[in-house]
Amino acid sequence: MRGPHNILRLIRTGATFERTGAMEAVLDAVEAPVRLRVAARVLGWPFRWLGYKGDPNLPPITRAITALGPAYIKFGQILSTRADVVGPELAGQLRMLQDRLPPFPTEIAKEAIAAELRKPVDQIFSEFSEPVAAASIAQVHRARLRDTGQEVAVKVVRPNIGAAFKRDIDAFHFGARIIEILSPGTRRLRPRDVVNHFEHTVMGEQDLRLEAAAASEFAENTAQDAGFQIPMPHWAWSSRSVLTADWAEGLPMGDPQALIAAGHDTTDLARRVMQLFLSHALRDGFFHADMHHGNLKVAANGDIIAYDFGIMGEIDEYTRRVYAQIIYGFIQRDYRMVARVHFEAGYVPRDQDEAAFARALRAVGEPIFGADASRISMANLLSYLFEVTERFGMPTRTELILLQRTMVVVEGVARSLDPQLNIWDAAKPVVSDYIKGSIGPKAALHDLSEVAQTIGRYGPLLPRIVEQALWERAHPEEARLTVVQPKPAVPLWLVAVLALAAGAGIGMGLG
Repeated sequence: MRGPHNILRLIRTGATFERTGAMEAVLDAVEAPVRLRVAARVLGWPFRWLGYKGDPNLPPITRAITALGPAYIKFGQILSTRADVVGPELAGQLRMLQDRLPPFPTEIAKEAIAAELRKPVDQIFSEFSEPVAAASIAQVHRARLRDTGQEVAVKVVRPNIGAAFKRDIDAFHFGARIIEILSPGTRRLRPRDVVNHFEHTVMGEQDLRLEAAAASEFAENTAQDAGFQIPMPHWAWSSRSVLTADWAEGLPMGDPQALIAAGHDTTDLARRVMQLFLSHALRDGFFHADMHHGNLKVAANGDIIAYDFGIMGEIDEYTRRVYAQIIYGFIQRDYRMVARVHFEAGYVPRDQDEAAFARALRAVGEPIFGADASRISMANLLSYLFEVTERFGMPTRTELILLQRTMVVVEGVARSLDPQLNIWDAAKPVVSDYIKGSIGPKAALHDLSEVAQTIGRYGPLLPRIVEQALWERAHPEEARLTVVQPKPAVPLWLVAVLALAAGAGIGMGLG
């Protein structure tokens, strides 16, 4: 329930940070001004006794986040990739949230597997290890299939995780509603829609059948991507709470020193991580939306291995073209183009001044492009762009939240491998190739072909549509009397166009 009782949950969040000593660490990490420090400590200290103790063996911030629950852990995972924002020391502490959380007992995992797969674990696996990784929603065991001898990873959802997430998300919903009430200006940002989007994502992540399906589809899309691997699921030994997949052997992406010692080129890895993400997002419209260090490995041959497909992003062709044009416009420093794309897509209200918006975008882009490579940041660009779009009344695009968030996370991973990586140089070839393929005569012909195919599918209905439209035009009085619910009349010119297009589509198919 999303009632006032969630106030306690929000207060307890601040109290937990105060009690664990995390409050001071966070304020130091973000270099908070004196006024904010005083306000945070004054508001947090009186409620300190309400905070959770957490595990005293953990650093303060990870101690507080793990004590608060899985939704907070998810947020900490994102921050762990942003050493440039929170500092390398704090980023290192938060990195343990990716795959080194306290596991639950192996016996409980075996009981869950046996109940889900309706077969004792010993009859499925000849070997079954203690947990090798534990994250916010599930943990992973290394095992060997009894019938084939193949080494696999077995992922098991944490007990009662659904209730824990629901509790946190309910508090987030309540907080978003309070923010909208107290600050009406934030309504254009649609905080409640943002929380709804987050809820839908994490709830879907708890159904491992969906993750298996996502892995299968992602593997099909990326089969031709050189230097990229995806562990395939084993459907026979997977269910809602259990996922069995190929074992992925490799070094963690989050350990640059180990990668260098093994002879890998971290600069090349950083560039490839960025380009692979952009390629999947723009080319396929289906991308890994949780690409933090804990979900990436590097194989002995240098291939990048991605796993954990519980959170995937999907964007339609039109949105992909818009997003690519915006990125490309910034790369080319063509701010008029970026402004025009925003207006054409309806991202900025038509009553705003396009020229003024273009100048505001120039103020965003030029300082970034004037900086050295280590300071060129997609995160900074999105932050500055947010300020500009707020001033011009642009509402939050919830369909782009995952894409923008993942862009920041992937940049953080790339930066950890090569702090001097020029994000724009890495992005340019992928975005340029997509622009060439999606905009121009070839793309127009493809779009027309898609239209013809769509109309062709409705071909059997066209005679009835034409006859009905002609009858309504010839007998308007009778048509008004016979229609129970008002329906918009189909213009004759549209009927003619549909009929001709259908004929052309059929002719193309016969030819």
